[in-house]
Amino acid sequence: MFFHQDATFEQLSIHRVGNKAQDEFYVLSDSPIDLSQDEVLPDLLMQYFMKPFSKANEVYRFYHPNDDLQLNEVYYFSKQFFDGKIAFHDMSQQLAKHLYEVSEHPKIKGGELYIVALKNVQMEGEDHDAIGIFKSENKEAYLKVYPNGEGFDLDYEQEAININKLDKGVVIVNVEDEEGYKVLVVDQTNQSEAVYWKDDFLKIRTRNDNYQQTGNIMKVYKKFVNEKLDEVFQLESADKIDLLNRSMNYFKTKETFDQSEFEEEVIANPDAASLFKSYQQNFEEEFDTSFQSSFDIATPAVKKMASAYKSVVKLDKNFHIYIHGKRDYLETGFDEERGLNYYKLYFENETQS
Repeated sequence: MFFHQDATFEQLSIHRVGNKAQDEFYVLSDSPIDLSQDEVLPDLLMQYFMKPFSKANEVYRFYHPNDDLQLNEVYYFSKQFFDGKIAFHDMSQQLAKHLYEVSEHPKIKGGELYIVALKNVQMEGEDHDAIGIFKSENKEAYLKVYPNGEGFDLDYEQEAININKLDKGVVIVNVEDEEGYKVLVVDQTNQSEAVYWKDDFLKIRTRNDNYQQTGNIMKVYKKFVNEKLDEVFQLESADKIDLLNRSMNYFKTKETFDQSEFEEEVIANPDAASLFKSYQQNFEEEFDTSFQSSFDIATPAVKKMASAYKSVVKLDKNFHIYIHGKRDYLETGFDEERGLNYYKLYFENETQS
């Protein structure tokens, strides 16, 4: 878990980075911003920069395709600063230049780049120093109402920043540097061209911990049931939902994932279990990740995936059947006389809502 409530700003530098593909340029400031004379601004900035990370569960690490972390620019300059080999503002300028060099997609928006040095950031129960890198791309107009004599006046400000809408951000926590640090990322743009932030600028990949293992196995199993298993066994919708419900119950009630136990209790079919193993191996090869046969189940990852595990069968536009268990209480068939499919439900008690 990540907490910033006791964190403080040590230094802040601001630069502007344009879109290289559009022949825009970058503008580097000469010195850091002095926040010591303002009591309100640091709190507003802390809210703007750090609040979006309160729900960030996935932890990333820096990497480089050549397996040499020193070739990762953001990692290299961050480590230089943490090790006291480069001044903070010099580091911030180098990071701004690097971001400019990778801003080559024509739809990437220019914007201000804020780089901060942080103290007392709490990551997974321990306090650490950290570097925050944040970019604001979208501006809004704001109205300002203020007293004037016995009434009020109205003014506005164009191109202002909404402190409740951080566009992009990353927090680099100074721990486990040899493994690529612990890195948290926020990207609110949700556009295909925005992958440059993670892939080109940061070059990060998810840390293979219990949270990641839990999320990955649940995602892969869901795809396996809905795609591969259905392709081979031609499952009815109720059968697929039943398999997903059984897997969700497994992850909610168990403390530890065990591959053999999962195959026996949830999949409950040797042929399907063998097919699932092959499906996992293909995923490992395609996404350069690995599954552990046993790991502690991370409850936050289960909660995050719960919303993606649908338990509803939609029948035309007339009926929705919510299936939470007891698959043997549900039958399907075809009515020859009416020429329609049907579901038959068995139950013991009826509850009024």
